[in-house]
Amino acid sequence: MNSFTDDYTINGVTLTAQPICRQSEVLTPDALAFVAKLHKATKGRRLELLQARRDRRQQIGKGQDPRFLRETESVRNDPNWRVAPPAPGLTDRRVEITGPVDKKMTINALNSGAKVWLADMEDASTPSWRNVIQGQLNLTDALERRIDFTTPEGKEYKLRPAGELPTIVVRPRGLHLPEKHMLIDGTPIAGGIVDFGLYFFHNARRLIAQGKGPYFYLPKIENHLEARLWNDIFVLAQDLLGIPQGTIRATVLIETITAAFEMEEILYELRDHAAGLNAGRWDYIFSLIKNFRTRGPRFVLPDRSQVTMTQPFMRAYTEQLVRACHKRGAMAIGGMAAAVPNRKDAGANAIALEKVRIDKTRDAADGFDGSWVAHPDLVPVCREVFDGVLGNRPNQLDRLREDVTPDDRALLDIASTTGTITEQGIRNNIEVGIRYIESWLRGNGAVTIHNLMEDAATAEISRSQLWQWIFSRAITDQGEVITREWVEDMLDEEFVRLERFEGDRFADSREIFEEVTLTAAFPAFLTLPAYDRFLHEASDGGHLPTEDSALVAA
Repeated sequence: MNSFTDDYTINGVTLTAQPICRQSEVLTPDALAFVAKLHKATKGRRLELLQARRDRRQQIGKGQDPRFLRETESVRNDPNWRVAPPAPGLTDRRVEITGPVDKKMTINALNSGAKVWLADMEDASTPSWRNVIQGQLNLTDALERRIDFTTPEGKEYKLRPAGELPTIVVRPRGLHLPEKHMLIDGTPIAGGIVDFGLYFFHNARRLIAQGKGPYFYLPKIENHLEARLWNDIFVLAQDLLGIPQGTIRATVLIETITAAFEMEEILYELRDHAAGLNAGRWDYIFSLIKNFRTRGPRFVLPDRSQVTMTQPFMRAYTEQLVRACHKRGAMAIGGMAAAVPNRKDAGANAIALEKVRIDKTRDAADGFDGSWVAHPDLVPVCREVFDGVLGNRPNQLDRLREDVTPDDRALLDIASTTGTITEQGIRNNIEVGIRYIESWLRGNGAVTIHNLMEDAATAEISRSQLWQWIFSRAITDQGEVITREWVEDMLDEEFVRLERFEGDRFADSREIFEEVTLTAAFPAFLTLPAYDRFLHEASDGGHLPTEDSALVAA
């Protein structure tokens, strides 16, 4: 098995990638059989739900605005149901650190002093085969406290020797993303089922023995029926391993515009397994643009940097999220503050810390039970803010936000958004989009650009804004009409300014960026054509990136 053409099948799962070191610890026959059962039991419904997404986007594009659902009104109006009480390790979530599951981040996150680590296998990770398998190994090694990492320069990273580590909450890939290195009857398994299934199979009992449990963040959910599918996956997984129902807990990212109209329904579908909702702000903005991109000036947003949490439609989204959560006994977790400390520039560092403090102060004042940071240096800032509000309480579940009125029209009040479109905003979208995709193609899904931590959501906003501005013939603050030709000219200019280096992937990145930005069709996710580029290179014998040069073919 020394080439990509040597496929082999274990318990009905065909593996098509070149094996890597320690892969057999993850892809055991029993683990593969378990994943196969999850896949076969849910494949049909998953595909139906993905088609329903496409159908709904078409309906919205034709003018049918989302509204609160009449058919689920009884769920929203029933005052008696609540989600399960907080699980061990999830009672206090005042500071959550996010990041990919490479070795360095795993160690840094678990040493950070945060209450929770969101172990991200989705937007902050590139799904190369090595990253997928090594991520699973890193998580198990971390739970066994046997993980360490040494940089090429000799810097060592190790877990602190004693004390409780942050609760691990794994974010698997979304249901739309395939794992094309694992096939059943020639069909790829959903990446989310692969990530969830392998982690749960290998670690559920280990986590229970440690006094916690298998906990997850669910990304890209668009409606309550998708939440129901995940709940059924959880029920089946627990039954297959003989683990008590309700052991799994899931926090759902409300990061699609359609999910914002079904927040209580999503909690209801997952209620025995629900831990809360998160305000996934950047993907939420992307989802809004994607769904309403052809609907004219009413839905055209200003520069990405001006779409802040103080804009009316974003305030409506976060306040209604806290209300829905606390009404049902679920945690409300604030979104990411993207600012990253700069240890080499005291002035820039002070600015970054103050931006984070303002963001977290707003979250805490709104009633959120905790919030996200992307860097260990930001953990103390977030903790200090929430300590000041919570005191000795672990959360704000008792703050019901009855002052907030559910308002579906407020969620789409884009007309009240203030700001402008600028040439610099166009250029920034081009630069950040290309730089992010280039890094993604080299295996890095979490990238610091201009002192901001960016993941796939940033690139999605950048390219979708450009697409929408071109389609709408939007006008800048200087009166310039945004055309494809003008954007192409600026793309040429920004591309020349990029700092090149040996082995960079900027040429490939530009091709992908143009494909998802400048064509008449609008790909739903840029990661899908980028992933296909990955696979094409692998089949040609190309090199897929890895975090660790020791991960050689078995």
